[in-house]
Amino acid sequence: MSDLVSISDPRAPATPAQQKVRAREPGPRPPWLKVRYQRGTKFAEVLNLKEGKRLNTVCEEAHCPNIDECWTHGTATFMLMGEICTRRCGFCAVGKGQVQPLDVEEPVHTAEAIKALGVRHAVITSVNRDDLPDGGAQHFADTVRAIHEISPGTRVELLVPDFRGDMKALEIVLASLPDIVAHNTETVPRLYRRVRPQADYQQTLDVLEHIGKWRGPNGERVISKTGVMMGLGEFDDEIEEVMADLRAVDCKVLTLGQYLSPTVKHLPVDRWVPLETFERMDEVGRAMGFDHVESGPLVRSSYMAHRHVD
Repeated sequence: MSDLVSISDPRAPATPAQQKVRAREPGPRPPWLKVRYQRGTKFAEVLNLKEGKRLNTVCEEAHCPNIDECWTHGTATFMLMGEICTRRCGFCAVGKGQVQPLDVEEPVHTAEAIKALGVRHAVITSVNRDDLPDGGAQHFADTVRAIHEISPGTRVELLVPDFRGDMKALEIVLASLPDIVAHNTETVPRLYRRVRPQADYQQTLDVLEHIGKWRGPNGERVISKTGVMMGLGEFDDEIEEVMADLRAVDCKVLTLGQYLSPTVKHLPVDRWVPLETFERMDEVGRAMGFDHVESGPLVRSSYMAHRHVD
């Protein structure tokens, strides 16, 4: 799930841009959406390291509300293949435009950064690269193998695109033996055309099913994971129907979070989802048989990701 809220010091007054965004929200933000501003030496270390190795993080590109907390603890979600996406989803803050050639040194640089930070659970994602024949699958695989070689004690989680339904491309990624492979569902099928116009709900389920069923030559398998946003205009019973569909394809890990519109050009927020609803969805998901459910307003795909398999 893309990480979707602009972050600033909450003690500062809202900027004109923030005021315009909040005019497209259903009233004042509830207290559980306030983020504590905390930046120290570890935050600076992550920033300097990723800039020194010419890396991108989804934490910055998608305006993640948890960036201070995660970076302060020395963790970051690295985003491969540039900072320009070939798709135009209505919720996502990642840039659109002319893509750049792949950086062939990026897999090794990513692995070096992970080792330097002492990361035990690395999360790697990417922009969509529909311009590439394999959608960037080999680049993902090269990155996983570089992490295995340079930082062998690190568990690797990937958040991948749908590769336009190309299961052979997906298998290139799986063959590199990451520990977890996530592909986000994002919303309910009724809203796909508005929220994810270049994606398909059934194709998303097919990708997750393929991840769950895949076995390596020696019986290796990976954990399948997905994320869903709430507050885009869905109803609670539709979320539960999606959860049932996900269990039907044996998806193991689910994250549920509140959608927050990054700019006035993106989809407005339809509702503030109550804390009780997140708590109930957690209970419903566990009763359905998910191995782990992370449900809360500020939850994003990679937030506290190590807990999903610990």
